[in-house]
Amino acid sequence: MSGIAVGLSTASVYPEKLEDAFRYAAEVGYDGVELMIWHETASQDIANVAGLSMRYDVPVLSVHAPCLLISQRVWGSDPLAKLGRAVTAAEDLGADTVVVHPPFRWQRRYAENFVDLVSELEDGSDVAVAVENMFPLRFDVLRRGESVERLKRRGNPGTAVSAFAPSIDPTDVGYTNYTLDLSHTATAGVDALALMDRMGDGLRHLHLTDGLGAAVDEHLVPGHGTQPAAEVCRRLAASGFDGHVILEIATGSAKTPGERRAMLTEALEFAREHLRVAPAA
Repeated sequence: MSGIAVGLSTASVYPEKLEDAFRYAAEVGYDGVELMIWHETASQDIANVAGLSMRYDVPVLSVHAPCLLISQRVWGSDPLAKLGRAVTAAEDLGADTVVVHPPFRWQRRYAENFVDLVSELEDGSDVAVAVENMFPLRFDVLRRGESVERLKRRGNPGTAVSAFAPSIDPTDVGYTNYTLDLSHTATAGVDALALMDRMGDGLRHLHLTDGLGAAVDEHLVPGHGTQPAAEVCRRLAASGFDGHVILEIATGSAKTPGERRAMLTEALEFAREHLRVAPAA
């Protein structure tokens, strides 16, 4: 593949299944997928994932560790062991990046050891462990008939509590590799370009998506929200970025497979358009 590889998060086809994600990626023309390891049993079976990758001729570019609230019991209950297992899975699948969230505050032992664990895993592997920016739990919501703009005038974000230790911003700690998620910046009310600058050369991975700034994590098709998705892509292209861009969008509103395919196609076309390097003058 030439240029920046653009992949599809397997979570983007939910409520369809893992195999459907590989099929859509092949049909629409994505360069690969990001494997979301979560409650779907098929996603937890790395041999099965490898088989799907071969069957559809779609490589696994990255692995999302099972660190969501809904995947707290996937691969056991020890998050330290699960992150190590995700790195091993990435190695087995030929992926070079593992995406992981910062620890939850109640995961005290994990939080205390997280920085050292990430460093040790990267020292012992060619896989980058890219820590993702997150968002607080917010208690402001859109009232019936209210626009996001009016919500902002009320105050956006509203009362909020971080569930992550030490914060939602991984640059507060400092890691070698980061994942930037544009839906999370929307929900957090964070300046995405400023966060991108703080990540600097450590920005390894982009979850290309969008949001309107609502209290929930929206994961809109890029271009349908308020985030500077196009500018982020253009900056990456101009910088010689050699990581992956992954479309992580919510398509649950699609009423048919055709509607879902159209959303996935639009997202890919957006990425390719804005990641295109302009010819030298």
